[in-house]
Amino acid sequence: MTNYPTRRRWLGVAGASLGALWLSACDKLTSDPTFARTLTKAEGLTRRAQRLVTDRKALAKEFTAADISKDFKANGTLRPQDYEYEALLATNFTDYALTIDGLVEHPLELTLAEVRGQPSRTQITRHDCVEGWSSIGKWKGARLGPLLDRAKLKPDARYIVFHCADTLEQTLDGTGKYYESIDLIDAYHPQTILAYEMNDVTLPVRHGAPLRLRVERQLGYKHAKYVMRIEAVAALDAKDANGQTILGRGNGGFWSDRGYEWYAGI
Repeated sequence: MTNYPTRRRWLGVAGASLGALWLSACDKLTSDPTFARTLTKAEGLTRRAQRLVTDRKALAKEFTAADISKDFKANGTLRPQDYEYEALLATNFTDYALTIDGLVEHPLELTLAEVRGQPSRTQITRHDCVEGWSSIGKWKGARLGPLLDRAKLKPDARYIVFHCADTLEQTLDGTGKYYESIDLIDAYHPQTILAYEMNDVTLPVRHGAPLRLRVERQLGYKHAKYVMRIEAVAALDAKDANGQTILGRGNGGFWSDRGYEWYAGI
């Protein structure tokens, strides 16, 4: 694979080093409310600063077929062991239905065939992992923006949450179930798609079949695999009537709940 000495690659390598340092002290730091508030404010400043100097619709670099990596690394869950997913896989996802609900006027349930029939986009892009590696792949999928328009977001919707089929760890509070979220700016970005093909073939299980989020201007851990449900919400840290956080631990994603930044823009 050709090396591209860009800011994306530098951030990936830097993120890997910082990530290792962060995780070694994660439990102690995240238990400190003052530190957590400081980190959240810094992340918000980074997000706002980047969007001030970058066109909201600016595209991540796209490549040619000759640039596609021969071996695109798959990480995280490679095959969910959850019963629901195993049952869907056994029928080659013929019984799969993508749910789009939450703060929408018209909740949807779409078969995989119906998702494939939505406005789509094909793109060859680089996946930059926080661990420091990158790979280039070709993706085809339904554009998220038109799907949200079809469901018609309510005025108070601010974030889009992706609920996934895999459980990465067993936790008493139920936060081991994988989920991820993005804001409406990234949701409506033209390169944000629900991929169902990779390198001109049906998306492999190890890469997130039947649907995988591609949000090309963010680091790899934001690209949720095994998407089952999409929920529009007003806040990521909302609590139920008993004061319990509704979404994971309230930080907007499985990895964000464990110390990673929620906004991973590159």
